[in-house]
Amino acid sequence: MATGVGAATKAVIPLAGLGTRLFPASRAVKKELMPVVGPDGLARAMIHCHLIDLVAAGIEEICLVVQPGDEEAIRAYFAAPDADWLRRLEKSPGLADEARRLPEFNERLRFAVQGEAEGYGHAVYQSRAFAGGDRVLLCLGDHLFRGAPVSPCRELAELAARSGGRCVSAVNRIGPDQLKGYGAIAGVRFPDNPRLIDVTRIIEKPDEAAARRELRVDGLGDDEFLGWFGLHLLAPSIYEVLEQMIRDNVRDHGEFQLTRAQEMLRRREGYLALEMTRGERFDFGTPADYLESLARFAQPPR
Repeated sequence: MATGVGAATKAVIPLAGLGTRLFPASRAVKKELMPVVGPDGLARAMIHCHLIDLVAAGIEEICLVVQPGDEEAIRAYFAAPDADWLRRLEKSPGLADEARRLPEFNERLRFAVQGEAEGYGHAVYQSRAFAGGDRVLLCLGDHLFRGAPVSPCRELAELAARSGGRCVSAVNRIGPDQLKGYGAIAGVRFPDNPRLIDVTRIIEKPDEAAARRELRVDGLGDDEFLGWFGLHLLAPSIYEVLEQMIRDNVRDHGEFQLTRAQEMLRRREGYLALEMTRGERFDFGTPADYLESLARFAQPPR
């Protein structure tokens, strides 16, 4: 495979959703600011945990795509506490140091605004100026990721150097009952790296019959498919495709969908997927998932 220009150093996290699945709590606290407890016992906002992982993965700048007016609350969270707060925190080992590190994340943050809820692809398109012609690591805003010895974020970001300029999406194995919630792929594995897949088809939330007919990948069982993991390494050309879709009003179910743009780009220049066999994904999108992921994320990495 061709060699690229280096690992990705920019990430994009769409956060402009209303958080309706976590209503009414999401009226009081933005979903990305809801608390998550890590293995170290500290309670952090979900977006804080996400940024820690991205910075550890070598990401230097992070663009948050938000609703109008949301930047202020996120900036306030990452602002340094005042002197009185710091004095109180000194009584608890480690908390004052944690507080002093918060502004370091603020320095890395950039913001783009999605004025209207026009779909995930539309949200991603708002980050075009931030990308500035560079490749970006796109991360679902209501998910966290973890892996050992290398995090999924780092592994995907580093693939930028050897993916031949193509997009790469992380995928994992899902069953027939999960197809309705994910984009899914067909493809052929590379003999020298079976986890890496040359994608031949991408379908958003396929029904089971279509998946069995069109979305096969060698090495999977009869009831196994490969669906989106929640991380995508996007080439700059994705923004050109999204711009075309928005200009031509190409919608699915009333919205501009990223998955359609990914399939269009695959046809033009090819597309890769990386099967995540070691990394963990924590989904905080629904009340049931939130509870389950809270319990799992508090445990040490597997």
